[in-house]
Amino acid sequence: MAKKIKVHEIVKYPDPVLAKRGEDVTEFGEDLKTLVEEMFESMYAAHGIGLAAPQIGLSKRLTVIDVSFKKVPADKLVLINPEIVEREGKQFEEEGCLSLPEIREKVNRAAKVRVRAQNVEGEWFEVEGEELLARALQHEIDHLDGVLFIDRLSRLKRDLVHRRIKKMQKNGEW
Repeated sequence: MAKKIKVHEIVKYPDPVLAKRGEDVTEFGEDLKTLVEEMFESMYAAHGIGLAAPQIGLSKRLTVIDVSFKKVPADKLVLINPEIVEREGKQFEEEGCLSLPEIREKVNRAAKVRVRAQNVEGEWFEVEGEELLARALQHEIDHLDGVLFIDRLSRLKRDLVHRRIKKMQKNGEW
């Protein structure tokens, strides 16, 4: 009998789990592999290209990314305990977030990054990304540090976003 993959609900801002640094993953086993599968399925179900464990209510330093959205299986990335080791250049592009539905704003990011992380077996590896992948890597690692993309906006833009969210909450749309 095939195991049932659970699709997790995405945690929305301002849930406190989104604002704190995730705990390092120290156990690498079947439970972690199952969680990674569930995270990919949850991300695809929500039409995202990246999902961090805090976004499903787990304060862990684990994220999954697939900028091809299922088109190139080899592009699927699992990053455990990741850290950015190198940044280069600048890009200013629009970002969205599954935990902030309907909110999209331009964010300053490095154009190219190199990340060191562990895989599901606990082995260390490095990955480099440019453009969209660089943005996704930075965005997801921010989640693991308790930082949302709206935290990277100017105070004015952030205030406008907060007002918009409050209005949606009041109207029962959030």
